[in-house]
Amino acid sequence: MGSQSEIKWLETPEGNNYPAAESYLNLIFDPQTVSILSQKLKQAPVSRFKAKDIFRASGLSLLGVSNSHVEKDRKKILAGSGLSPILLVRDKANGKVVIADGYHRLCSVYGFDEDAVIPCKIV
Repeated sequence: MGSQSEIKWLETPEGNNYPAAESYLNLIFDPQTVSILSQKLKQAPVSRFKAKDIFRASGLSLLGVSNSHVEKDRKKILAGSGLSPILLVRDKANGKVVIADGYHRLCSVYGFDEDAVIPCKIV
C-alpha cells in the first residue's frame, strides 16, 4: 500500500487491551495460566519487533483492509492517532507467537510497511 504516513504508537497498551487478551487466551489456555500470563504481560517491558517477523512467528494470515477493524486502525494511522502496543505470548510448545491482542493493528501496520517496528509486550 505504501504511504508517507508515520505510524505513531502509544507508550503503553490501553487498559482494555488486557481484558481483550485474556478473553482470547482463555480459548487456548486454562484460566490459571491465563491469569499468570496476564500479570506477566502487565509487568513486561515494551520490546520492538518488525511487523513481518511477528507475522512469520505467529503463522497467521494477513487480513486486508476489507476487514472493518483493520480499516479502522488504518484510518487511525492516516489521522496520526497513536496505536496501542500489541500483546504477545510465546507458545514454546508449538514454536509460535500468540497474538493475544493487536492482530488487527498488526495487519493495518503491515499494509503500510512490513518492515515497520512495532512496540510489543511479550511473555
